[in-house]
Amino acid sequence: MEGAAVAPPGRSPGPSPPDNYPSMSSTLAFDQHLAASPKGLLLLAEMTGGLLVWVLIGGTEYSSVPALGWVMFVAILCWVLTIGLFVVFLSRAHVRATWVPWNKVSVCFNGSATVLYLVNAAVSTASVSRATRGRHNYNCWASSALFAFLTTLCYAGSSWLGYRVWRAGGEEQ
Repeated sequence: MEGAAVAPPGRSPGPSPPDNYPSMSSTLAFDQHLAASPKGLLLLAEMTGGLLVWVLIGGTEYSSVPALGWVMFVAILCWVLTIGLFVVFLSRAHVRATWVPWNKVSVCFNGSATVLYLVNAAVSTASVSRATRGRHNYNCWASSALFAFLTTLCYAGSSWLGYRVWRAGGEEQ
């Protein structure tokens, strides 16, 4: 068995494949510069901020305040959709799927998420008063309200960047 893997001396390893032979590389590429671009940085900030919002609320007894259920729903929904959009841009699927107007989809999603997160931040801030100052719930709910406002700013920035590209008549690459 050991000798079967090694070619005998004096023999060549065999003919090389022709130039038109299909290569064994993957057709799925990723954008190495996405994380350094403003769009990529905002997407990463949106994912981080959204994760912090729903983890901070989810770690408390948020069911005692029904409004926080809405905050959790919006935070998790936007977080999952943002991850999906990040994967689309990271894998450069938006370049191959040209029938989808990705820039318009991104602008519409980020604009909607901005409005939803602004409502979330207001609801989260109003719900902080239901907790006792200095307790675990209070600290987590106050922190989640702060991160909701910061995430709102990130979504607004993404909306503005996408809108600017859309108005210029170009498609983000």
